[in-house]
Amino acid sequence: MATATVKTNPPRLRKLYNEKIRGELKQELGVSSIMQVPVLKKIVLNVGAGFAVANPKSLDSVVTELGAITGQAPVKTRAKEAISNFKLREGLAIGVMVTLRGDRMYEFLDRLVNVALPRVRDFNGLSPKSFDARGNYSLGIKEQIIFPEISFDDVDQIHGMDVTLVMQSEGPEHSAKLLEKFNFPLRKNTKSENK
Repeated sequence: MATATVKTNPPRLRKLYNEKIRGELKQELGVSSIMQVPVLKKIVLNVGAGFAVANPKSLDSVVTELGAITGQAPVKTRAKEAISNFKLREGLAIGVMVTLRGDRMYEFLDRLVNVALPRVRDFNGLSPKSFDARGNYSLGIKEQIIFPEISFDDVDQIHGMDVTLVMQSEGPEHSAKLLEKFNFPLRKNTKSENK
């Protein structure tokens, strides 16, 4: 019995990267091989839910919300050691995370850049200083309600999340060029940021 496979179109940003951005970056960065061009490998979303220590059931709503935002089932993260001052026991679930790759990664990046970040109050761009030495970029989101998948009426508790874009590149400068091509809203350096 043959199974029918449904051919879907690749995400908009993946198609743009393969057809246009990759070639442009090869020229702009002056690299000799197309394999040296920076590429987005994965996006990791992490919610640290310290409030779950007092109310473990509250973590279920975080799992549901993160699943709705990413379209993928999140996993609960557990405490590695006990800290009595925080009433934390080893093995207690205190967070939720999702790792996105492939089409879901590009679809999430598209929604983050074009839908969610413009909904942040008083948004004037993201810091260009949030790259690590390998060229990965991390940002913090203060409220999950900036994503259209979350209904404000159904939210039990406002919480933030950390988003890390993991890239294979020569360093922060190359990664920044890649993110610029995706219209990622990085602020231009100002005098106050250079200090």
